Amino acid sequence: MKIYTRSGDGGDTALFDGTRVSKSDARVDAYGEVDEVSAALGLARAIGVDPDVGTLIESLQRDLHAVAARLADPAHRIAPRVAKASIGPEAVARLEAEIDRLETELPALKHFILAGGSHAGAALHVARTICRRAERRMVSLGMANVDPDVLVYANRLSDLLFVMARVVNHRAGIPETEW
Repeated sequence: MKIYTRSGDGGDTALFDGTRVSKSDARVDAYGEVDEVSAALGLARAIGVDPDVGTLIESLQRDLHAVAARLADPAHRIAPRVAKASIGPEAVARLEAEIDRLETELPALKHFILAGGSHAGAALHVARTICRRAERRMVSLGMANVDPDVLVYANRLSDLLFVMARVVNHRAGIPETEW
């Protein structure tokens, strides 16, 4: 299979159901933002994180492919049997469990903090902000046009990315800068 198809040379692309839309379509923009979150997570992992965080990042990247697939499927044609494209309450529960687990290592927040710290911590903060942008793009599609579980997942993921950035910096012995 070749990486290029030439089918998008005119500025359009296909959704999961084969419908052709402009590459500037809001839905394409939304799943493109999700792809950016995944790429930022890949950068954080490449910069260097401990195995615990690296495994978590890989799991999140797999989830993000499922989120993007769901966004590229407005007709809901991805069969329920395609487990890797499933994002539901259990995925959100996994994120919440990770937040709770990681927060046990951290001092309580008493002030806002500035994004930064280690290279990996800063990359996770960037991933968090891209995730928030992706969530805004999803909401802009209209609540009736996005699976509610996908929206909840995106919201909770940005919370987890914030905690992950703090944990990475904490484990590296880099203090947080308060605002």
